[in-house]
Amino acid sequence: MSSTSSRRRFLTTALAAGVTLTACSKGAPAPAPTGTTPPSGTPVRTGQEALARLVAGNTRFVADRDERLDEGLARRVAVAEGQHPFATVLGCVDSRVPIELVFDQGLGDLVVVRSAGEALDQSVIGSLEFGVAELHTPLLMVLGHQRCGALDATIKALDAHQRTSEEAGQIGYLVETLAPAVRRVAGRPGDRLTNAIHANVDLVLAKLRQSPVIAPLETTGKLKLVGAYYELDTGRVLLT
Repeated sequence: MSSTSSRRRFLTTALAAGVTLTACSKGAPAPAPTGTTPPSGTPVRTGQEALARLVAGNTRFVADRDERLDEGLARRVAVAEGQHPFATVLGCVDSRVPIELVFDQGLGDLVVVRSAGEALDQSVIGSLEFGVAELHTPLLMVLGHQRCGALDATIKALDAHQRTSEEAGQIGYLVETLAPAVRRVAGRPGDRLTNAIHANVDLVLAKLRQSPVIAPLETTGKLKLVGAYYELDTGRVLLT
């Protein structure tokens, strides 16, 4: 077996099961977790069922009627030795958009990957591929949101004709990555930032569909890809 294959097999096993490092206190081991369970409620088998569950959860969130399922000590113990998430969600790092809360989900329910403006790089794409291919989530959602700061900063940088190399650290990389969405909506009627946010979701989905891991899963019907937009003002998630 090649070293690359060995590393991939180890990563898959470790992340899927969860590697637990236990610190012993005076020789007394911590009690072992007692098992693993899938998310509460009706089993999710398809992308459409997963999407329906997210939509229902967001409806509860908007109405301030969260059920807070899959939380607490019992759930934490139940998922300690394994996970069975039903959806993978790519969202922004914005602190006002906590993915699990927005969809009223709990421990072990979602694979959440976050980057500023949903910007894609190898690590982000690889994490999404892991969610859908190794953890077998039947749904992959790209979630943009109202008044995205990363895209707003990109608009301002482009308007100022600022070179990305002038940005400190890796912020310039973000501007460069998000710039195509801003350029795509140039001259389009409506709010420029909102238009760019929607365009960015579309571009991210298009790029993910080029993944040699993600594309076959969608083609064979094992995976559903969707775009969505979170309204900060209302808490609603709108499918795009």
